[in-house]
Amino acid sequence: MRLNSDIPKQFLEISGKPVIIHSIMAFTDFCEGALPVIVICHSQIKRWKELCKEYNFLLPHQIVEGGATRFHSVKNALSAIPDDEKGLVAVHDAVRPLVSRQTIVNCFNGATKYGCAVPAIPVVDTVREVYDLNNNRMLNRASLRLIQTPQVFDVKLLKKAYNQEYTETFTDCASVFESAGNKIYLTEGNVENMKITTAHDLILAQALL
Repeated sequence: MRLNSDIPKQFLEISGKPVIIHSIMAFTDFCEGALPVIVICHSQIKRWKELCKEYNFLLPHQIVEGGATRFHSVKNALSAIPDDEKGLVAVHDAVRPLVSRQTIVNCFNGATKYGCAVPAIPVVDTVREVYDLNNNRMLNRASLRLIQTPQVFDVKLLKKAYNQEYTETFTDCASVFESAGNKIYLTEGNVENMKITTAHDLILAQALL
């Protein structure tokens, strides 16, 4: 059951703070001095600024308006980074507040070596590919992984990848990066690093925090 709330998921409070602030703070120690770029839809920017005051969130950051799709939102965020910038950029879901420090370290280390790193965890349930209810087949779960964020990339390579035309197959940064001819390096994520989508997820995240 998906969350039935007028409040965007990233603004819901758990353990005394909005989900998005938990997500940002997961990076503050590791990326000390970095300037977060926060992507927020135009209609919610005022509310975000109010939340910053309400929760005394003083971390310097840049606000960028979201786009029509995830692809366009990330592209807007990347446009805020100067073209001559060097180094790594991490793209993280605002509704993944339980990313571990080790997952962040794994991603930055992997991207330093390979140009990109994407966290993944094994699939533990049996998975079937369904064409219709009478036409389906079991997949080998040993060869499958669930993909998480942060997804970390060489910033120049990612900006170049986002010069492509949008297609519906672009479900995350890794799919865009791969479509531009780049290899995807998978690193170890953490099981708790779930994407809060349902009311059950919110309860579980609250308990874990």
